[in-house]
Amino acid sequence: MTERKPPGVDFESWVDKQIRDAEARGEFERLPGAGKPLPADMESPYDELWWVRRKLAREGHSVLPPTLALRKEAEDALAAAYAAPSERIVRKIITDVNAKIRDMMFKPPPGPPLGKKPYDVEDVVRQWRERRAGAAGDGQQGPPA
Repeated sequence: MTERKPPGVDFESWVDKQIRDAEARGEFERLPGAGKPLPADMESPYDELWWVRRKLAREGHSVLPPTLALRKEAEDALAAAYAAPSERIVRKIITDVNAKIRDMMFKPPPGPPLGKKPYDVEDVVRQWRERRAGAAGDGQQGPPA
């Protein structure tokens, strides 16, 4: 903990002394980002939550309204279904995401509209089979399971 400012000492000179002493001890030598320009977002208008946004981005999180997050999840689920190793897994992935879509359609949260209908499971399975057959024709993958 830093020491208290002695009475009768000008605050500015006391702070300057604290900084000089820290520099002499080498406490500023290996700070992260030393010698590098400030990030580009520092040039934008002041945002009170800049540090929250930067931490979320650094840790790979995003803050989306529930409907937009579900849209993203549905797109990821469709991609995962197309890459699934078996028809049973394709059906499970699509059925699970469809349940979430239906829940949100009937109980919409505040924010932008979902704008997405549940996937047709049979259509996704048909497309999965076609992709597997096309990949098997290219010699990349075996026959569908």
